[in-house]
Amino acid sequence: MIHAELPLILQWIFILCPVLCSLLASRTLLHYFQLESYQFPGYFRTLKRNWKHSLLPGLCGAAGLFVLFGLYGALTVENSWLMLFFGLLCLASSVGLGLLIAKLFNAKHAKKKFVITARVKRLYAVHFVVMLLISCLMACGGAALFSILWIVFLPLVVALSGLLAWPIEKAISECYFRDARRKLLANPGLTRIGLTGSYGKTSVKHILGALLSEKYPTLITPASFNTPMGVSRAIRERLTPSHQIFVGEMGARHVGDIKELCRLVKPTIGIITSVGPQHLETFKSIERITKTKYELIDALPQEGSRSYFYNDGAICKQLYDKTTKTKVLCGRDPETSDVWCDNVSVSAQGSSFTLHIKGKGSVDCQTRLLGEHSLQNILLASAVASDLGLTLKQISHGINKLQPVKNRLELITRPGGFTIINDAFNSNPVGVKAALNVLKAFPERRIIITPGMVELGEKEEEYNRDFGRAMKECVDIAIIVGKNRVKPIIEGLKEAGFADDQIFRVDSLDDSTRLLHTLVRPTDTVLYENDLPDHYQEA
Repeated sequence: MIHAELPLILQWIFILCPVLCSLLASRTLLHYFQLESYQFPGYFRTLKRNWKHSLLPGLCGAAGLFVLFGLYGALTVENSWLMLFFGLLCLASSVGLGLLIAKLFNAKHAKKKFVITARVKRLYAVHFVVMLLISCLMACGGAALFSILWIVFLPLVVALSGLLAWPIEKAISECYFRDARRKLLANPGLTRIGLTGSYGKTSVKHILGALLSEKYPTLITPASFNTPMGVSRAIRERLTPSHQIFVGEMGARHVGDIKELCRLVKPTIGIITSVGPQHLETFKSIERITKTKYELIDALPQEGSRSYFYNDGAICKQLYDKTTKTKVLCGRDPETSDVWCDNVSVSAQGSSFTLHIKGKGSVDCQTRLLGEHSLQNILLASAVASDLGLTLKQISHGINKLQPVKNRLELITRPGGFTIINDAFNSNPVGVKAALNVLKAFPERRIIITPGMVELGEKEEEYNRDFGRAMKECVDIAIIVGKNRVKPIIEGLKEAGFADDQIFRVDSLDDSTRLLHTLVRPTDTVLYENDLPDHYQEA
């Protein structure tokens, strides 16, 4: 009876060999999928950018299994038990091959590690079933040596698994979404604030949270939790009945993203920090970005709501002008602004200024936050805080206590060592200009380490070339990190007349660190401008 079952067991062993190998070899591809928030357009763009690391796991797996199956087929052993032993040895070798491929192609020093979340576990389960079905169908189709060729298309198999897992994830996320909304709306006295913008929203969120905490128990979404699932998680895990104010950061990569977040938060206060060319790779146009950001204002109730804008003299001002709901404008011009500042003094140590709120007076303020652009963020937060009942004294006290947000123009000084300005989070054209202006305020020598900007669509090269040109007046030594993507930056540097012997191009952040230690002096200031995520690294 047992001997009669051995051929069937062997069949299953050789069906499982490519499945288990591929399941382990898929780690890098699943990491890419996770880094792109399980969005298919971003995943396929990542595959294109990292085509070697995307194709080689499948190719290596197919080649290795081809050799294993070939060796097994060449055996002339007639003993069934020996054949079973060699079959199991082949299965173990397939697992070992998968582990080796995963180790070879996994990012050695990933900035954002592959996290085995509950969602990833479910994706792995669906991925296993999909590959098992494919392997069974291929095995039924004929020669065993050719039944492993499907592994070459492993990136597409991962995408298929993600597509089949999507309805499951949608149902689960909707349950979490509704539970979070129920918890949020269960407190009728809770003030719900929605905050969005192409840039500055995380900084405004932290500033607003610090100011409001002077008077109210306030919950802000942590870190960069700005997706429906991230905000839902923050509400479900952190919101308590004692909180009086909730501030939800709302990120977007596609039209409709803010509308979905408003369906969750139901904000009565909306803040638009800025509108600009961020995520052009997915939005395709400024008009679509503008439409998406304004979804927040559209979602506010007509009565009892309030919206806040900064007078940028461009898109934000246009959005302010078109808004018919109660609105507040912040800016530098006292003739047109409801909240403004003057007597501004900006230095390498921070800023001092006089804050004015129409109808409420003025107060002198000081902050450790760097750069004039930080004043824009402070004005927006101060306007909201004032309307929610904080006194000028409370607002000034809160401003004085503000700390730089991690990786956003964060000043790091060490006794006897060089100064670091850490602006490594998510660069954009406006943020880059602000960072260079901050660096310009420091004495020579000033060093920049940057891989440039990404997610700017067809204009990415143009913006990076402008970035290179702008360094001429603010930077003494430029260390450019990357290969092909950074060519426009170097071109811009040279066009502006930057000295060739002060331009250094390196392949990785680790290489830049090694180079920096050969160049830097104790009196130097080093600006780290942007740090690309792993799926943007060039192989």
